[in-house]
Amino acid sequence: MGFISDEKLIEGMYNPSSGALEILYKRHFPMVNRMVIKNSGSENEARDIYQEAFIIFYEKLKTENFKLQCQARTFLYSICRNLWLKKLTEKKRFPAITNESETFISVEDSILEAEDRENDFIKLQSALNLIGEPCKGLLEDFYMHQKSMEEISIKFRYTNADNAKNQKYKCLQRLKKLFFNQSKETESYEA
Repeated sequence: MGFISDEKLIEGMYNPSSGALEILYKRHFPMVNRMVIKNSGSENEARDIYQEAFIIFYEKLKTENFKLQCQARTFLYSICRNLWLKKLTEKKRFPAITNESETFISVEDSILEAEDRENDFIKLQSALNLIGEPCKGLLEDFYMHQKSMEEISIKFRYTNADNAKNQKYKCLQRLKKLFFNQSKETESYEA
């Protein structure tokens, strides 16, 4: 299954068997985790904040007149940031945050950074689809499914793990070329 947009996942959230809620939940946690850890928190605190924010997000989506005016990650990030600021103030880790720019990374910068990463991810997914088999399967098995070179050599019928490793390197070079060609095409359209 390829990359599913947040919009499609939000549509699927109302069907509990679709798994959309879980995918959406997992997709944006790393961004919130980084924000909390960079700002005097722990991964456990990030999980608590994210869980609370996700419940708020879900409840808002169920509200009859609510229309999401931004991307899901932007909305979730904003909720998490506000909850984390509140928690820090309660814990008195900072007296009162008067100048957030000194203490927190800018929301706008974080959102732009997250959008850049998502755009890169979409380009990477597209390049991965263009690369074809066996490269796509080999790279997915190694990087996404954390399979060993030994397992990959057996699955793809290479004579040994070293041959599989060489093939992985060649596939990675082809993927990089496709990825950067897409980036150049995007830049030429934007110019």
